Amino acid sequence: MGDWLVDRALRMMIGTALLLPLRLRLWVMGRLISHVVAPLAGYRERAMANLAHVWPEMPEAERRRIADAVADNAGRTMIENYDVKGLLRRMSDTPVQGPGYAAAQKARDEGRPVVFVTGHFGNYEAPRAALVARGFEIGGLYRPMSNTYFNAHYAANMHALSGPVFEQGRRGTMGLMRHIRQGGMGVLLFDIYDSSGTAIDFMGRPAPTVTSAADIALKTGALLIPFFGTRQPDGRSFHIEFDVPVPHGDPVEMMRQVTRALEARVTAHPEQWFWIHRRWKPKRQRKRAAAKMGP
Repeated sequence: MGDWLVDRALRMMIGTALLLPLRLRLWVMGRLISHVVAPLAGYRERAMANLAHVWPEMPEAERRRIADAVADNAGRTMIENYDVKGLLRRMSDTPVQGPGYAAAQKARDEGRPVVFVTGHFGNYEAPRAALVARGFEIGGLYRPMSNTYFNAHYAANMHALSGPVFEQGRRGTMGLMRHIRQGGMGVLLFDIYDSSGTAIDFMGRPAPTVTSAADIALKTGALLIPFFGTRQPDGRSFHIEFDVPVPHGDPVEMMRQVTRALEARVTAHPEQWFWIHRRWKPKRQRKRAAAKMGP
């Protein structure tokens, strides 16, 4: 019953926001998440703790400012991604930059597969929408929500942008790999804590990182192209950039290069990365390291 009530409230909030003009819609959702949801749900506190972990010398007032801006961006991103047609229309007029885009176009013309990789930065769906608006078909993985009622329309919305989209997990990963091996294209987000991952420094701190994107690229012969959608100061437009393809080689080193690409964006625009995520979990990492060492 609790999940159902939460879903009803979210559906009402999303539906009402979608009735508003774009500029007002983004402002309302940004303020609602940053000033109501984030403080109540503990997101502000978590973001500030992550910021202190990376930048311990940062004043508390600055950490709070960034944490609130992070929540504002999260609110804007959520409602943008629920307006699939609107996002596609906006991204069709947004310039696409960077050497990786020309490489992706060439791969499409030649029928070569591509794995796009990005992080929870800016609006991570904006580059995918820019590609779809230009005739690309981009598959992907999504992480199912714990609330099954909310997950039903969340998953449907993921499929609405472009497919095929698979639920995260072994079966979903195999499905995406088959799609890519057949010459398809897909996108993966890599910046989520995974205890099975390899520790790769992110923002100067070790963060367990899965090598799935690199592994799939190596097994299928696909290009591995990092892309990013950086929100601009007006709060609604984006800078869409595709980096040069990552050379094939050791998968951990490939993911180090992808991590450095994300780090560069986060350093320049810290308010646009989702510091709400438990990316490092330093206490858990210390416990796991101690357990491996034994008594």
